[in-house]
Amino acid sequence: MYSEKVMDHFQHPRNVGEIENASGVGTVGNAKCGDIMRMYLDIDDNGVIQDCKFKTFGCGAAVATSSMATELVKGKTIQQALEVTNKAVMEALDGLPPVKVHCSLLAEEAIHAALWDYAEKHGIKIEGLKKPKSDIHEGEEEEGEDY
Repeated sequence: MYSEKVMDHFQHPRNVGEIENASGVGTVGNAKCGDIMRMYLDIDDNGVIQDCKFKTFGCGAAVATSSMATELVKGKTIQQALEVTNKAVMEALDGLPPVKVHCSLLAEEAIHAALWDYAEKHGIKIEGLKKPKSDIHEGEEEEGEDY
């Protein structure tokens, strides 16, 4: 049901924790399934993500997607991090069962929410970044079930 990579990131998640005085913090959730994801970013003066940590309350797939998302954005520029999609997270994990696609959407939204927080704190606009939703709705996960 789950790939070896999903199991590895669930059993040995990378980058768990908080960043004190983070450059940006984003919290998103899915009210229907109860998953909550908080992403912390430490962004340097050149716009490069030096560190990324997460705290997730949810199922194994939520933990695994959070872990993989932090790995995908660490060391990237803000613009590169913005391009990390739920599909990229799923591909990096060698796929997710259709009923768990919403976890990868949460990971993408958590990155965007943390970047939004960073932009707000610094009074800047990040090209291509839209205000994130705090709740990921069920209708959106149905769109992605063909992955």
